[in-house]
Amino acid sequence: MSGGTDTAQFSALVVVGLLVLFYGGTFLISTRIGKKEENADGYMTAGNNIGFGISAASMTATWIWAASMYASATSGYTYGISGPIHYGLWGALMILFIYPFGRRIRKVAPKAHTLAEVMYARHGRSSQLMLAGSNVVGSLISLMSNFIAGGVLISLLSPFNFIQGVICVAAGVLLYTLWSGFRASVMTDFVQVVAMLGAVAVIVPFIFFAAGFPAAFETGADNLTPQQGNFFSSEAFMGQGAPYIAAVLAYAIGNQTIAQRLFAVKESLIKPTFITATIGYGAMVIGIGMLGVLALYLGFEPSGGDLNNLIPEMAAEYLPPALLALFFIMIVGALSSTADADLAALASITMADVYGQGVGKEKADPKTMLLVGRITMVVATALAVTFASLQLSILDLLVFVGALWGALVFPVLASFYWEKVTSRAFTTSVLAALAVFLPVRFSWIPVDGAFGIVVDVLAVIGIGVVLGLMVFGFLGAKAAKIVGVLAVLVSAPFAIGSLHEYATLCGSLVAYSVSTVICWGMSVRNRQGFDFAVIAQRTGDFDDGGAAAAAVETPGIPGRGKEPGGSPDAGDLEPAAHTK
Repeated sequence: MSGGTDTAQFSALVVVGLLVLFYGGTFLISTRIGKKEENADGYMTAGNNIGFGISAASMTATWIWAASMYASATSGYTYGISGPIHYGLWGALMILFIYPFGRRIRKVAPKAHTLAEVMYARHGRSSQLMLAGSNVVGSLISLMSNFIAGGVLISLLSPFNFIQGVICVAAGVLLYTLWSGFRASVMTDFVQVVAMLGAVAVIVPFIFFAAGFPAAFETGADNLTPQQGNFFSSEAFMGQGAPYIAAVLAYAIGNQTIAQRLFAVKESLIKPTFITATIGYGAMVIGIGMLGVLALYLGFEPSGGDLNNLIPEMAAEYLPPALLALFFIMIVGALSSTADADLAALASITMADVYGQGVGKEKADPKTMLLVGRITMVVATALAVTFASLQLSILDLLVFVGALWGALVFPVLASFYWEKVTSRAFTTSVLAALAVFLPVRFSWIPVDGAFGIVVDVLAVIGIGVVLGLMVFGFLGAKAAKIVGVLAVLVSAPFAIGSLHEYATLCGSLVAYSVSTVICWGMSVRNRQGFDFAVIAQRTGDFDDGGAAAAAVETPGIPGRGKEPGGSPDAGDLEPAAHTK
């Protein structure tokens, strides 16, 4: 069976009507919550006081982007019945695993706007630039990926071509996000996630029965290989599950869109917010991923072999016009909720980390900050539309950025818990991890022979680091060390000699291991610790005179306007705030 949309396409008028309905509605919401005199801090983090319903929905919507739906279905189509589980379950659990870290980060920096801003207060300029730079690259790639998904969808279901679809989506997202920034993003997320959950609950069961299931499970069983029919498929775990565990943990820690919601929600609601987002993400992404499994049983072949066409063509094949319109809104809502989060994240980085830290808190003009944020959104949208025309692989981009952030995970987390981590250790470990990650991930150097063994050993250490970090947040350092060491000992006999054959997985794992080993090695002998209380005093509101008092200098502790740094080897920084 081949996919086709010739009999199910919308007319140009219908598509324009649906887009106007969706983006017009979100724009109306953003204007109703907008303020005549917009506040710079509200534009970035909504006053650090968002309630449970909005924050949980926003966290869920941001974690679910169009690429998640497409990639989950692709995983189901490629790896069979366990594919969506290996995509959706691990992605959901990572939201749960990072919530203890979120509570620690919020406790240390209750009024921050970006993680890069906190790293500036903790270490200084170099670590701030690394985190801000990686987030600019990551958010631009994410923005571009969502525009690509929108362009593909519109070109498949309407007379419009891909570029016209990309421009429609980009203009719609910019329209409502530009007005109120982060507040518009989270408010529209609430509406979008409710619509998406409702759509999945209707659309997936409808396609299931319309396509002839459950009888098709028997008639189509021959279309599956033994691995695709095995719920405990090792092929699915090594090809999808394991790389995704490593990548998505890095996403959760390094991504500014998640950090921004962490800083925005009421501190007491962090735990229920993350738990709710875990359930919502898992249910929706695994559910939509099952479309790929159904397509596999049916022998459905997407046009041109492009798996990005799988979901739209399955929908066009089996849904009546009214439900196809609902499906269209669901996908547009999914990609828009993440795209507006990316725009808000990019705006916050340029407002807080580029302009705010550049001129200093005392000199920062809130109106100029808002202008900087809005200009950033316009420029980022234009760049993402330009790059989207290249039509790069969404899944490859997703995995690449996740692995890239893997180099930052241990240095960032250790900087919130371990007073010995120095600026030099942070910078060196991240750069070294990237230097090893790139040739392994893209096979620039043959991994046969001795080099392959070295890569395997580093990757095995990376397994221990990933599992140890997942345990550390809940059970502390002792349990994390035990789990990490056991993971290395158990996996080594099986992994050394063969793990280098999985370039995607190895690239992520070596990024974790190299950054961890170097950061630990360069910090462990540091005799001067860092006082974490300093971070709260160096971060705070830009546009609130009362809150600014929180950053007033105390004896021996510089405020935001002074140079940060907490270690004697900070290089370009002044030593400050040692605990002993």
